[in-house]
Amino acid sequence: MEKEERPREKAMTYGISYLQHRELIAMLLRSGYKGKSALELADDILKLRPNLSMLSHLTLEELTSLKGIKKAKALEILACFELSRRMAVACVEKRISIHSPENLVRWLNREIGYQEQEHFMILFLNHKNELLTYKDMFVGLQNSCNVSVREVYTYALRINASKIMLVHNHPSGHVEPSKEDIVITRQFIEAGKLCGIECLDHLIVGQNRYFSFKEKQMIAS
Repeated sequence: MEKEERPREKAMTYGISYLQHRELIAMLLRSGYKGKSALELADDILKLRPNLSMLSHLTLEELTSLKGIKKAKALEILACFELSRRMAVACVEKRISIHSPENLVRWLNREIGYQEQEHFMILFLNHKNELLTYKDMFVGLQNSCNVSVREVYTYALRINASKIMLVHNHPSGHVEPSKEDIVITRQFIEAGKLCGIECLDHLIVGQNRYFSFKEKQMIAS
């Protein structure tokens, strides 16, 4: 690399926050290959996910499809992106009080709102509506009714969750619930009554829009 293309030197001189996205990724790569610098390879990675917030959703297969990135290096990069995602979640957990959907929509849209496949997530909360953890129940082109109500509540009891919240995305961006969405919501509400764990809400997100079953009075307060 030419001097102006040395991210480490820039970081040492000006601080790590001074670096551009491509330079940060180039530091993770450490080197490119003959005919392509680490910065150019970083550009190739960024092209896989033009939206920076979606870098944490890169797969091992996508990274290793790029010339110059072997599995070991790809795993190092994925580990860094995953750690960054978890740090963001930790900030959300401390910052957001889950009493209204607006507080969650930005994070949820960043996580799944722009995905091309459907994701169905469960948020597990304590009695103060504080987020304990969350789980992806499935990713793909499945029907949301395939989510196991029993599996969700078994896990909720195991971690002493007091409430749950259902979340899934509509890749089309149209967030009106389908008949299947309404059916699965009712199943969770009824099952929750039996085991003493409230189903707080069902949020559907998509391309910065959302639909709240509770706001629409489809779940009793």
